[in-house]
Amino acid sequence: MKRIAIVGASAAGLTAAETLRGRGWDGHLTLIGDEPRPPYDRPPLSKQILTGDRPAERAFLRSPHDLARLEADLRLGQPATALDVAHRRVHLGAGETIRFDALIIATGVTPCRLPDTDLAGVHVLRTLDDALALRAALLAGPRVVVVGAGFLGTEVAAAARTMGLQVTLVEPEPVPVRRPFGDRIGALVADLHRAHGTRLRCGTPVRRLRSTGGQVTGVELGDGTTLPADVVVMAVGSVPATGWLTGSGLSLADGVVCDAWCRAAPGIYAAGDVASWHNPHFGTRMRLEHRTNATEQAIAAAGNLLGDATPFAPVPYFWTDQYDTRIQAYGIFPPDADLRVISGDPSNGRFTAAYGHQGVVAGVLGWNNPRELRTLRQLVVERALWTTVTDAGPCPPLAGDRCWESIRPRTLGVYS
Repeated sequence: MKRIAIVGASAAGLTAAETLRGRGWDGHLTLIGDEPRPPYDRPPLSKQILTGDRPAERAFLRSPHDLARLEADLRLGQPATALDVAHRRVHLGAGETIRFDALIIATGVTPCRLPDTDLAGVHVLRTLDDALALRAALLAGPRVVVVGAGFLGTEVAAAARTMGLQVTLVEPEPVPVRRPFGDRIGALVADLHRAHGTRLRCGTPVRRLRSTGGQVTGVELGDGTTLPADVVVMAVGSVPATGWLTGSGLSLADGVVCDAWCRAAPGIYAAGDVASWHNPHFGTRMRLEHRTNATEQAIAAAGNLLGDATPFAPVPYFWTDQYDTRIQAYGIFPPDADLRVISGDPSNGRFTAAYGHQGVVAGVLGWNNPRELRTLRQLVVERALWTTVTDAGPCPPLAGDRCWESIRPRTLGVYS
């Protein structure tokens, strides 16, 4: 194995490259990225970069000196266009081909757009250039409509409100972040935004955008009302960036289909947002668009490529920062899971909760409560019985302080 290529030069691709070098592999390494910029971090794009609290250069993950130490052939601004598995070749947009003995795919996702939304004033947010363009538009003091109230949409809305702008958040579901957190936590997120002056139109789909001379002027909703808008942000989801793999022979179904070792085919692995793999801890296939997973899975994929043969079985971790609130979560959150507050009081803006599914604790959530949540993570790691939570004492659906104290001595042992 003298030549390894990594397609995708964001967090997952960079981490895979550093893992290979850190493990002592000294062959020819090629890192291919479709953006001309060096690897950078994406979570700040919808928060600190957008508000201007952090300059764009602070998003870069490594200095030029650190990148040079990788001794990698960096092919930035050169998107991969095709993969020839049989002949071990990656084809680039400029017509060049890159030979490899082993390959790691880390191409991430592509943002979705609603039909007929190619108008001036309409933005998506995926890249650093997207964030800088949106920030420049927001500095003009526009009326903003954010379409989609998942994590990205709610973070953008919070950032725009922090800048003092008039913001309306539109979501076809009845509450924000209903997936993954369900109606009750979603209602709390809605209350958080209303308390900060964001207008919400939930339970109403977008019918079309209105425009004049190619410039967006409003968002027409399914109920016939129109929201005036100078800037519209589309945060309606994303799809795995696998178009360049069509015809390669790899299995593609909501991402690059991998086994528990992140392997898509002999000598070919995938990591990060683009990878769909079987997580043996939960006994299910998953694909995660979380920053922490990008790093952890890249380490696992690179290690398994080098011969570790270790299943990748993480407890997912993700978070969102909105206004003065940080919501963090460990585990999975099936739509039919039970929800129970373990400690704190949502009305006071600080609590923890657990999600039960098929008789075990599947996930835990903390609202401005990071220290306690780290301890509760063990419930998910150990797949603790749901009765551990429900038998702890009476807890109202979204209130109660007694439960945490009655759970932890029996279940979690020693605490820090």
